[in-house]
Amino acid sequence: MATSIQISKGLQKELLRRKLHDNETYEEVIWDLLEDSMEINEETKKALEESSAAAKAGKIYTLAEVKKELGL
Repeated sequence: MATSIQISKGLQKELLRRKLHDNETYEEVIWDLLEDSMEINEETKKALEESSAAAKAGKIYTLAEVKKELGL
């Protein structure tokens, strides 16, 4: 059963911008966006949290630092 929803003009413009081709429906665009968020499993979430914590603790290296360390 199909239903209608109300969206703002701004959201409509953003959905239009995200279309991969002219014939793609807004429903297809929304499903693609939902798929992207559903693909993040618990292991990935944990890795992202650990990376974020390391960055906040200053345990990161810039590309320039890595290149210097590797002699590149």
